[in-house]
Order: sequence, then C-alpha cells, then structure tokens
Amino acid sequence: MKKILMILVVVLTMGTTAWADDRDGRIQIGTGLLYENGMDLTIGYEYETRYHNAWEFFGNTYLKWDKCASCGHVCPESFWNNYKTWGLGVAYKPCVVRGRNHHGNLRLGGSLGSGNRNVLGGIHVGYEHSYSLKKEWQLYWQVKSDIMIEGKDLFRTGIVIGVKIPTR
Repeated sequence: MKKILMILVVVLTMGTTAWADDRDGRIQIGTGLLYENGMDLTIGYEYETRYHNAWEFFGNTYLKWDKCASCGHVCPESFWNNYKTWGLGVAYKPCVVRGRNHHGNLRLGGSLGSGNRNVLGGIHVGYEHSYSLKKEWQLYWQVKSDIMIEGKDLFRTGIVIGVKIPTR
C-alpha cells in the first residue's frame, strides 16, 4: 500500500508541467487526522473558475483505528483492520477570503461510497485556505466536517494538509 501511494505521488509529480494560470485544473493530494481516531486521504481534481471559486471532484479514503482487545494499545492489527471507508464526491468551493498570495474557500459537497459492505453517503462542509508557491503549485490546509449517513461514525471533523499540483 505504501509503495503504491509513493509511486502515485511520483507519477503525478513528474507527469505535470509547471505552467498554469487561473481557471486551470490542479491535482490535489491531502491527508490529515480526524476526531476520533481517524485518518483521511483525499486525492482530487480541482477546477478553478473566476475569482478563485472552484469545483472539486475527489476520491476519499478513511481509516479509523482502535485499541487492541488483547494487548490494550494500538497495534498494527488494530490500526489497519478496524474500520475503513471510501467515497467519490464533488464539492463547490466559493472564495470568501482573498489576499496577495493566498485565498480561502468554503467547501460544500457530497459523496457516495462504501464502508464495511454498506452504502455510505456523506455531506461535507468545511473551510480550505490555499497559499501560492512557485510555478503555480499551492499548499493548503483544510478544516473538515463530514456527516456520514449509514456509517459507524455519524460525525467526523479534523484538519487536513496537502498540496495542489498544476496540470497544464
């Protein structure tokens, strides 16, 4: 799993060129920690429209770990095999803050996926702040709040950090 993720990051990094301007697409990769005992990985495509408003099409995976019943602490078995979900979704991101080399967006969206062989729906609300780097790359952080329908956990909230890679 780790090797596949590293290969994906290298291919995406090398496969994109360094020229992009406003209203172009970006591939975004972000990971973070969510309450309670959750880890999130999101890979998506962001299409920026005028004034830094954007549409995001994303795939998301979520892992929730727990303490092991036999040893009483988090071990590799209880970390990787407790509860996992995945989903595909779309989010609209209207810009609410603009600065010289940064901007902030609300993130409003929905997703559909699966968790433990059940259909899982999600409503996503949050705030994302992006910082412009050289060659049109962006670094971002995101405060996420997800309401999950038919999942083990109804409410997820946390912080995600990531990078946006230009695609042109």
